[in-house]
Amino acid sequence: MSESNLAERSDGRERLVSGAKVVAQALKTQDVNYMFGIVGIPVTEIALAAQEVGIRYIGMRNEQAVDICAEELGNNVRPAVTLLGDINAVTKQLLEQFDKTPWQYPPESKWWKILREKMKSNEALSKELAFQKSLPMNYYTVFYHIQEQLPRDCFVVSEGANTMDIGRTVLQNYLPRHRLDAGTFGTMGVGLGFAIASALVAKDRNPGQQVICVEGDSAFGFSGMEVETICRYNLPIILLVVNNNGIYQGFDTDTWKEMLKFGDATTVAPPMCLLPHSHYEHVMIAFGGKGYFVQTPEELQKSLRQSLADTTKPSLINIMIEPQAMRKAQDFHWLTHSNM
Repeated sequence: MSESNLAERSDGRERLVSGAKVVAQALKTQDVNYMFGIVGIPVTEIALAAQEVGIRYIGMRNEQAVDICAEELGNNVRPAVTLLGDINAVTKQLLEQFDKTPWQYPPESKWWKILREKMKSNEALSKELAFQKSLPMNYYTVFYHIQEQLPRDCFVVSEGANTMDIGRTVLQNYLPRHRLDAGTFGTMGVGLGFAIASALVAKDRNPGQQVICVEGDSAFGFSGMEVETICRYNLPIILLVVNNNGIYQGFDTDTWKEMLKFGDATTVAPPMCLLPHSHYEHVMIAFGGKGYFVQTPEELQKSLRQSLADTTKPSLINIMIEPQAMRKAQDFHWLTHSNM
C-alpha cells in the first residue's frame, strides 16, 4: 500500500471516490484524450468526470439498443406480478381468461379514490404552469396551446425526455392506436419513423387525417434527416420541435458565448448542452416544406393554425423554450432513476 493511501487511512477514515471518477481516471491513465457518447444515466456523470481530468468530450446524438431478457423485469420498481413471453401470445392468453372470468377493479375502491384525487391535483398544477406569461415559454405553456388546436382524430407521435414525458400528460388522444412514442425505456430515433408510417396509413385509409409529431431538440437530432423522406413523399406531417438548447437542459446564447471564453467546447461545455438557438426549421425548408421559428404563444398559435390548414405539404415549427425549463417535481424517484 502506498504512503499516500496509508496517510488517508491513518485517522480511520477513507476518501470516497465516485465510480464515474474512477472510470475517468482509468481512461486518462490509458492515454484516452477524446470521449464520444450519448448523454443519459450514467454517461452524464462519467462525461463530467472525464472533462475534469482533461479528456475532451464530444456529445453525440445517435444510439441503438435492443433488450429482450428476463433480467429487465422489475428494473425500475419491484412489480407485484411479472409476465415473461411474447407480447402477442401473453395478451391473447389474458384476454381469453378475462372472457371466461370477467373482472373489473371496484370503481369506488380506496385506490381509485386516491388516483382521482392525484389526477385532479396534477391537472391543477399543470394548468398553473401552462398559464405562466413569462418568456421564454415553458413546456406546459407550449403543450397547452398545442392541445387547444389538435384535431380529435389526429395521430400524436411524441419523442424526447421531458418533451415526451410531459406531453403524455397534457396532449390528449381519444382513439386507440393514435398515440405513438418512444416507449418505457425512451428509445430515441423512432419519432419520425413513426410519423411517416402513421401518415402513410392515414393517406391510405383516411385521407385528411393529420399526424402531429412532437420532438425534443435532442430527439429530433437522432433521425432529423428523415425530413427529406417526408418531403420526398410529400407527407403533410406537422413536426413540432420543442427546443431548450439541450438534453434535459441547455444554455441560452449569451451564457454559451460566455462559457466559451474559458476554453474549447470539448473541455468546458456540459455534455447535455446543444448549440443554442439552432434553426431546425431550415432543415424542412431546405427540402421544400414549410418552416416556422416561434418564441411566443401567439407565434405558436398562428404557425400551428397555418400548418393544420395547409394539408398540401409538411411543416416544422421550431419552438424556443426556457433552456432551464423542467417538468414538475416527481413523487416517485424511479420515474427518473434506473437501478442498472
